[in-house]
Amino acid sequence: MSATSGCEENVERRVFEYAVLRAVPRAEREEQINVGVLVYCHTASWVRALTHLDADRLRALDPQADADGVRRALRAIEGICAGGAAAGQAAKESAGQRFRWLTAPRSTVVRAGPVHSGLTSDHEAEAERLFALLVR
Repeated sequence: MSATSGCEENVERRVFEYAVLRAVPRAEREEQINVGVLVYCHTASWVRALTHLDADRLRALDPQADADGVRRALRAIEGICAGGAAAGQAAKESAGQRFRWLTAPRSTVVRAGPVHSGLTSDHEAEAERLFALLVR
């Protein structure tokens, strides 16, 4: 799947990559809900996470799910993307390195799905569009 925006003739479009963040409260059941998107644009040296947890949907998958723990994990991901003090040790890494680290396969309650790519003339607007389409 590839997404595009900004289809005007003279608008410079850039490659971007994205992954959906998913909460998987019980790995053995393989049930999940979308809780965010990670969006990365190499040419802009930019990475961002937009997140939202619907605790009722999470508890529909597992009544004992730790919604507060999922929220803490999502805030940590947002901080890593933002860089600076909020990123902790990852602050010294490039936007691309942080994106790759966050999208690496892992067995945690919050994990990234596969990475997809597309073209956009506005990576920030693209992040908002993907968030609205895939999470909200």
